[in-house]
Amino acid sequence: MEALKILEGKSNLNWDYDEEADVLYISIGRPRPAVGVDIGEGVIVRYDEKKKEVVGLTIIGFRVRTLQGLKAA
Repeated sequence: MEALKILEGKSNLNWDYDEEADVLYISIGRPRPAVGVDIGEGVIVRYDEKKKEVVGLTIIGFRVRTLQGLKAA
């Protein structure tokens, strides 16, 4: 998934998966308030406007995407 390149080279990644909603939340460092920017394909970039940095990603439909990717491989 192209959007995951945003996280390359980042350390201290935290994640939480909501199985019922099939949503993966990835935070760089501790989760904190941020603006969500929909970049398409069910991916939302979380951006801290004060510090002008990406602080995480939200991936909607994560399980479905992963299974589709495995079938295509």
